[in-house]
Amino acid sequence: MTDASLVLYGIKACDTMKKARTWLDEHGLTYGFHDYKAAGIDRDSLTRWCNEHGWQTVLNRAGTTFRKLDDAQKAELDQDKAIVLMLAQPSMIKRPVLDLGDKTLVGFKPDLYSAALAR
Repeated sequence: MTDASLVLYGIKACDTMKKARTWLDEHGLTYGFHDYKAAGIDRDSLTRWCNEHGWQTVLNRAGTTFRKLDDAQKAELDQDKAIVLMLAQPSMIKRPVLDLGDKTLVGFKPDLYSAALAR
């Protein structure tokens, strides 16, 4: 895998994003950055991530944006409903998502990044 194939998805101002970017920079890895709050996100990417990790992992239910939803919007969630919510409000997507080309990592844990990106 070449470094150029890495794409980091998230929101610029997020603290966890800053940790992930710092880790990638300190390890000399180049990557593209996609700010899905500014540039949006497509259904295909969300579907792929949900199929790989489960919508329960991709949807950030601990965040303020999700917690502010009314109970009807939170009720009977499934993958399709979760994707609609994340398309409407990308800040509900857990971050970061690091696309390695053949798989993705959701969230930032240095040990997972090390294992996935070992040279």
